[in-house]
Amino acid sequence: MHAFDVLGDPVRRRILELLADGELTSGAITAVVQAEFGITQPAVSQHLKVLRDSGFATVRPEGARRLYAVDGEPFREVDDWLDGLGRFWNQRLDSFTTELARGKRGRRLGGAATDTTTAIDSIAPKGDAP
Repeated sequence: MHAFDVLGDPVRRRILELLADGELTSGAITAVVQAEFGITQPAVSQHLKVLRDSGFATVRPEGARRLYAVDGEPFREVDDWLDGLGRFWNQRLDSFTTELARGKRGRRLGGAATDTTTAIDSIAPKGDAP
């Protein structure tokens, strides 16, 4: 399963948010997710299985309990993939920052302020939606 398929589900994202603070038992995860999403325990177990199988979560037994934790490796892979796309927006963000600074400077000096919409329009490629 592709990382974005895994992360695209709000229940799985919520489980990962819970696990970001540290290990939790499957029972603790189930209690929170059932209360917030109104789904059954078997449905929560299926989401946990997807997270384990995709590598986003690990599980370890501790007596009769199963403790889940986040595995950071898949997140690093997603981050690397997104970094590769950064060239598409980094220049635009830099231009936007420059335009905002010019507007602030103009207001400080009593000149006409640069409208934010105009700043965005000036850096957006032609044909892109705002």
